[in-house]
Amino acid sequence: QVQLVESGGGLVQSGGSLRLSCAASGFTFSTSAMSWYRQAPGKERELVATISSAGNNINYADSVRGRFTISRDNAKKTVYLRMNSLKPEDTAAYYCKAQTYFHTTYWGQGTQVTVSS
Repeated sequence: QVQLVESGGGLVQSGGSLRLSCAASGFTFSTSAMSWYRQAPGKERELVATISSAGNNINYADSVRGRFTISRDNAKKTVYLRMNSLKPEDTAAYYCKAQTYFHTTYWGQGTQVTVSS
């Protein structure tokens, strides 16, 4: 049974930091690319950051580059998103996505991040 379980969301003041985690099980994590997406109320889901299976290819949305850091620990089957200098516009539900070697996609249930001004 495939599971992606996000955690670490919460309420933080503007300028604060959070670290999101996504624990994976039920598929081969070490050969899967992992991504974080977010969706604010009334808006489409958008890509925040992607990391390749080996961790050597990383991309960020322009809106978070320099503030957010994606990383992974293949031994723990976990991907992280460190978010610094948070802004109210970062408020959204954050979702973890896996894309396996065979291009199957899995999504987590999401974790809410709320940044107060």
